[in-house]
Amino acid sequence: MNITAFIGSSRADSNSEQLADYVLEDIRHQKIDLKKIAIEPINDLRHDDNGFQLVDDDYDQIIHAFLTSDIVVFATPIYWYSMSGIMKNMIDRLSQAIRDERFPQLKEKLQTTEAIVLAVGGDEPYIKGLPMIQQFQYIFDFLKMPFSSYIIGEGNKPGEIAHDEQALMQASILNKQLKARIYPI
Repeated sequence: MNITAFIGSSRADSNSEQLADYVLEDIRHQKIDLKKIAIEPINDLRHDDNGFQLVDDDYDQIIHAFLTSDIVVFATPIYWYSMSGIMKNMIDRLSQAIRDERFPQLKEKLQTTEAIVLAVGGDEPYIKGLPMIQQFQYIFDFLKMPFSSYIIGEGNKPGEIAHDEQALMQASILNKQLKARIYPI
């Protein structure tokens, strides 16, 4: 089973990345740190006669990750009550990717790629982060991606996620569930 974690924080070793590390502890996976790759904003040409144009950036890495993963983890801080800008930029580009003639199988593959969302925020995230989870649900519904679970954690300053016992317990449970699926007895 192939797992990719998309890390959407602008901070190194962020709380959302640490939460992903807890969930994926001792599980083979690849991590794509979105702040370290170049992803241009979408130029929406869906209705242009020539359609979308090829963009010279690193987005093909994202497409390849979707095409080769059974599970994708979206780990993001809660910025202004939504996902981070770099995560949203990656999601926006999916409009172009699902129409890219170089990857005709992408749309179909997404329908079998399980999605997990991990989010950490500092301003009552258990309540104020829920609209963002709903936003992800709508995105996954549109793409027909199975959305299996999410964890919202509380943390603002670096490392504060380590003090959120509820999020850590949920991460431990999810880790055990993933291991049971990956390494069945």
